[in-house]
This record gives sequence, C-alpha cells and structure tokens, in this order.
Amino acid sequence: MDRADSRKVAHDASAKPPIYSTPEERAAQGRVIRDSVSRSSQGGWSLPTGRRSPIELLNESNEGRLQSLIPIRFGRMSASPFAFYRGAAAVMAADLATTPTSGLRVQACGDAHLMNFGGFATPERNVIFDINDLDETLPAPFEWDLKRLAASVVIAAQHLELPYSDTTRVATELVREYRERMHDYASMRALDIWYDRIDLQKYEDRSGDPVVVEAARKRIAQRIEVERRKTVPEHLYPKLVSEEGGRPRIKDEPPLIFHPSEDIAPGLQSGYAEAIATYRESLAEHVRVLFDRFRFVDLALKVVGVGSVGTMCGVGLFMASDNDPLFLQAKEAKASVLEPYAGKSLHPNHGQRVIAGQHIMQAASDVFLGWSRGKNGRDFYIRQLRDMKISVLIEALDIGTLRQYARMCAHALARAHARSGDAAMIAGYMGSGQTFDDAITEFATEYSSQNRRDYREFIQAIREGRIETVTEV
Repeated sequence: MDRADSRKVAHDASAKPPIYSTPEERAAQGRVIRDSVSRSSQGGWSLPTGRRSPIELLNESNEGRLQSLIPIRFGRMSASPFAFYRGAAAVMAADLATTPTSGLRVQACGDAHLMNFGGFATPERNVIFDINDLDETLPAPFEWDLKRLAASVVIAAQHLELPYSDTTRVATELVREYRERMHDYASMRALDIWYDRIDLQKYEDRSGDPVVVEAARKRIAQRIEVERRKTVPEHLYPKLVSEEGGRPRIKDEPPLIFHPSEDIAPGLQSGYAEAIATYRESLAEHVRVLFDRFRFVDLALKVVGVGSVGTMCGVGLFMASDNDPLFLQAKEAKASVLEPYAGKSLHPNHGQRVIAGQHIMQAASDVFLGWSRGKNGRDFYIRQLRDMKISVLIEALDIGTLRQYARMCAHALARAHARSGDAAMIAGYMGSGQTFDDAITEFATEYSSQNRRDYREFIQAIREGRIETVTEV
C-alpha cells in the first residue's frame, strides 16, 4: 500500500459510521481490514528505496532550535543506541510512514518509547501511571505508536545486555498486553474507558510474577513518598531559587539553566505580560481564579530531555505570598514529527495541539495545563514544573522489572488509544491469536538493528567533525 492509499484508508477507517453499530459489528469491520493489510505484513523491516540519511533528518529537526544548545542535544544522543533512539523520533516517523498501515487512527503519542511513560500526581493528589510526554501527539495509525514502543523495549534490553531470548520475550509480552487490554476496552462502556486509570499504588500486573510484583509495589510506594517530599515548596523552592536583595531569583546553572537575553526571549522587559495573558485565557475559568492569586517573579531557560534539547524551555516562578511559590514550565511546541506523514494539526497553535492531545490521551492532566505564543512567534504549552513526576531508570532494571514495566507501558498506551480510537475495530484487526504479536515483535527486533546502524553513522559523523557535540560532566 503506497502512502497516498494508506492516508485514504486512514481517513475512511477513522470516519464515524452514519448509524450505530455494535462492538461485534465494528470488530468484524476490523477483521475485514486484514484482507487489504494483513497482520503479518506489519512484521519485519527492510530499508526503503531512497531512504533519507538520519543525519540529514536530525539536522533538519534542528531548524529553529537554539544553536548553542544543539551540541548538548547531540552529546546526549551519542551516549548509546538507546539514547540515540530517544532523540531520533523524526527518523523513525519517516520510516514508519513507509510501512503498511491499518488505517485505524487514534490520537497518537508520536514518540512512544519507554522513557516517555511514568508516574505523576493528578489534581486529586493520587499518583497514576500514564504517558507523560506528548510533544509529538497527532492523530495517526495506532500501530505507529505500538511499533515505536516495542522497538524501544528491544533496544533497552540490548542496552542492558540481556539474552536474545529474553529480549524477544519482553517485546512479545508487551504487544500481547496491548492487544489483550484493547480487547478489554472493546467490551467496556465509553464512560468506563474514559474514567479508567492506572493507579500506581494499587497496580495489579495480572501476568507478572507475584514476587516481582510485590517487590515493585514496595519500591513504588517508597518512590512516591520521596517524590511527595521533593514536590513540597520547602524542598523545591530553596533548590531552584536564591534570594538576591530580597527578590527571589531562579538560580543560574549554565549551560543547563540560565536567564535569557531580550533577543532570545522577546518580552523580557515587560515580564512576558502578553504571553502570560494569552496563557491565562487558555485556562478554564475556575483555574484562572486560582492562577490570579499568583504574580510573575522570574523566568529562566532550562535544558530538558534528549529530543527536546535546543527548543525553548522556560521555568517561570510565580508567587502568591512569600512562602507560596508556583513553578510553571513553558515548553516550546514545534510541529509534530508525524505531521509530514499523518497530516497537519487542526490547531492553530502547536501548544494547543499538545495539550489537546494530553487531555485526550491522559487519564488526568495537570490543572495548570495551557498554551501561549511568544513575541518571537514560538508556540508553547505550560504546565507545573514538577508534580510528583516518577521516571524509570533503565540501567536499574533487570529482566523481571523490565518485563513488568513494559507491560505497564503497553497497558497505558492501549488505554490512551481506546479513548480516541475505536477499540473494537482495533481489537478485531489484531485478533485473539499470536499472529499480530509475532509481527510487531519481528518489526521491533529488526528495527533495533536499523537503529544501531543509524547510531553508528551518527557516531562516525561526530568523529569526522560533521556533528559537534558537548559531553556533560
């Protein structure tokens, strides 16, 4: 199926049926899609004719970034094939667009790798597990997210030097978890899907080793308690802020945290009044009442992540009183890496695109989630800097914990896709056997080799001086 045909199928399959159809009827429609796009065709990876150089795509993705920070981005990507994969979403998006597509579209994450999942606090102060990075979100075929997630677990397992048999087993279990969870969602009421969430403190891994599950539950409880202490103002404020002449000011730690000049961040002289006013208007009315209690005090730029390095990311300090701070992160939102292949966003502001995707895909989102546009024309989305964010450390995983974590990610992805897509049609397409699981595992395993080849080409470009890097201490 060529790209034009796959887009047409995607459009047709995502259109709402003119009359009501039962889940069984929609599942049957999903099974019919196999006639044109078989499940086995989702397997394997072969180099497409005319594939663009990953170096060319990465350099293209640097357009509009702060040039002084690009060597930091590439330095972080050079650490390992897994680090490279995290920063190369644009490369894989171009590759996924050449593969067969089911046409079953969902609100896709766009960058669904293992490190873009984790725990965070809901407005009710519960801690849930979900997708926590949606910078690239856009409607797209469901299997693009699943393939990127499955490939990431293979690359992570290789990073941990796990045996090949364990690596393929973890990938297969991830896909099976996604498929089985989607079958569950296919039979659930619409509101039950929307209300469903993965409570970290109560999480049950139905296919895991009870000993591993119980040990993981204890570690999670300990980690949640640590993050609760870190999030309180008494911890966060002195870590990030110094008092200079009685005025609070975010501490500079160049090159990773620094105060921008007017040419980098227009609006500095006015205290970013216009951008803050636009952000305020993007908030729900009841949240504005809360936000209006705070006044803007200071803003500094902060280098975050791997793929995001070089984009504008600011940390804003707002105060309601002397001991009542609010830290907001304003993160630049550029066009999704999926846009050239899945279609342009319908939102006029890419920050709005990101938070719309978050509200659709996440079980709960930050109360301060909003968007704005700077005087320089850059789009931003805004959220609290830290709200009990819990991320996994890949190097600390063994085979047991990697298997459990991968299943948790698959569960979260299935839940997110079921909120926007047709769970019954997706479940019908995947089926109840292992055919689909084996196909995606085959793709993930073979694509991990492609990622390693791309990484070697990237390292060679660094050695030849074609790419400048900065290695952080």
